[in-house]
Amino acid sequence: MTTTALDQALQTLERATSTPELVKATQALCALNDLEAAKPLVKVLGFNNPAVAAVATQGLIQLGRDTIPILLVSLDARNYGARAWVVKVIAALRDPRGLDLLEHALQADIAPSVRRSATRGLADLELSEDAAHDQLVRCFEGLLKAVRDDEWVVRYAAAYGLEQRLNSAAVSAHLAEQGLAALNQLASDAEGVRVVQLRALKALQRLNAG
Repeated sequence: MTTTALDQALQTLERATSTPELVKATQALCALNDLEAAKPLVKVLGFNNPAVAAVATQGLIQLGRDTIPILLVSLDARNYGARAWVVKVIAALRDPRGLDLLEHALQADIAPSVRRSATRGLADLELSEDAAHDQLVRCFEGLLKAVRDDEWVVRYAAAYGLEQRLNSAAVSAHLAEQGLAALNQLASDAEGVRVVQLRALKALQRLNAG
């Protein structure tokens, strides 16, 4: 039986015991640019090693949207770190098939890092041609929910996201009104975190300039 490059890379990964070894093995796995490496790379995300997870994340992003079906069934409810990385990959790929997962992550996940990544995903998601209006409404609804999140990093991401979505010519007057009202709320004294206020003000300035 012939040992393939993928087999060799997986064996090296299994034998790795230190962070440098894990990083090197994960880099080798990513370098194959083989869709068969997607599941092992998702497994790597669960090692709770940020250095290794960052490499695996870039490898999954590099593999592109063909990984989406694998990612959608790979969320580990017991490992918030792995969930955060998976949501980050899905957000980076901007695939509309990830909308349900992003909505759920923002709605239900206890980890602020996961909700932040989901919010960024809703900001940047490329909408399907046949369902663009409905998906845009859902993205706005998610971003408006993020504006009310208890964690400032999520609200900061919401300010960015609303700016992105309000720049679209497809936004209805009703959605635009809601989005601008939410940005004004974040830019006001009602927002207790200064960096969020400033990001919302920046968004409003850019939108008004446009």
